[in-house]
Amino acid sequence: MRLLSNAVAHGRVGHAYLFTGPDHIGKMTLARTFAAALNCEAAPAERPCGHCRACQLIAADKHPDVRVVVPEVSERGTPSIKIDAVRQLQQDLSLSAYEGRYKIALLRRFDTANLNAANAFLKTLEEPPAHVILLLTAADSDSVLPTINSRCRTLGLRPLATPLIEEALMTRFGVAPNEANLLAHLADGRLGWAVDAHRHEAPLQQREAHLTTLQQALGGTLVARFALAETLARKADTLPPLLRTWLSWWRDLALLAYGPRRDDAISNIDRVEQLHQLAGQWPRPKVLASLQQTEAALRQLAQNGNARLVLENVLLTYPQA
Repeated sequence: MRLLSNAVAHGRVGHAYLFTGPDHIGKMTLARTFAAALNCEAAPAERPCGHCRACQLIAADKHPDVRVVVPEVSERGTPSIKIDAVRQLQQDLSLSAYEGRYKIALLRRFDTANLNAANAFLKTLEEPPAHVILLLTAADSDSVLPTINSRCRTLGLRPLATPLIEEALMTRFGVAPNEANLLAHLADGRLGWAVDAHRHEAPLQQREAHLTTLQQALGGTLVARFALAETLARKADTLPPLLRTWLSWWRDLALLAYGPRRDDAISNIDRVEQLHQLAGQWPRPKVLASLQQTEAALRQLAQNGNARLVLENVLLTYPQA
């Protein structure tokens, strides 16, 4: 972003930044890139170079002057940044930099910080040590305390266009063209997801499992769909990513059912022939209703709706394969 580039080039760096946006859109990727630029050994116009010792250590979360704080996950699966982690961070930041220009803290999902942790961190924001930069990420600025939000420079991230993600994957992360094209389409504007899917097998394996479950639902009887809803509802925390995968499927079908053939506009480009077959098989109103019901389900779950009832409504709307 131009604001961050200018800050590095002219040495006008603020002491705290808050990066906001949806999950996996690239908030931590941007934060690490900014941290690398701040401590990069190259000339100002070339930072971050990506090749020097500082850039490589920061990319691997191993730089001695860059501390990463992530939420702890409770037994119930709820993430939270706790006061002990904040106090340990404050102790680390009080020490002089070991080899970099700045001591930098990257705090992931600070919107999960409990009240005690947030209030403790506020003291660091109000009186930051010299040469300390604080980089926070959150879903949105309203999800952190107003007293913290007001002391940070906020940068909101929005979904990127598919060609931009594809180009970034190839030029910045060395991804092969075919893989970059597929991941860029599947990413739904989220650079962070695409990078993660390139580095690890889990995101694509999860997508495959979600699509398999969808095919199981579409081919099942009414009784089988109720049983599937009951099974899936037992793990409510897994439902949003499942439904987002299903949503991308129905969005592709709606694009194909209501418009001219544009394979480059769909997300699931590795399933294009199957999508065309289904788009011609099902009535367009049924495809649109399935898309709308899936969107509604995501909203209802975000508002603590009954998971089983939400899923039953979704599966009752879907057509029969």
